[in-house]
Amino acid sequence: MKSQKYIYWASTGLFTVMMLFSAGMYIFNHAEIVQAFEKLGHPSYIIYPLATAKLLGLTAIWTKQSKTLTEWAYAGFFFNSVLAFFAHYMIGDGEYALALMAIILVLLSYVSYKKLY
Repeated sequence: MKSQKYIYWASTGLFTVMMLFSAGMYIFNHAEIVQAFEKLGHPSYIIYPLATAKLLGLTAIWTKQSKTLTEWAYAGFFFNSVLAFFAHYMIGDGEYALALMAIILVLLSYVSYKKLY
């Protein structure tokens, strides 16, 4: 049980850092992110809502106020990471490693969360 806690806190902590960095880039380095989104074929108007959703999702995961919200947050992060991975993979820019890491971390965090709570 102790190892599950370590896995949960390590994976959730690392995933949180990744998502905070991502949301921060979306907000504070908007011009560069617009170019990246356009390169991937995504509309730039989703950047701010996606940053907000990431921050709200992290809040749901860390506060655990509602099991339903926590589950939805994990689902949202999983789909966001999978779609990011395939977007980068399909255009062949070689920038999919961080998305793959996010998939692994969100899965580790979720599985260990389910075992602990």
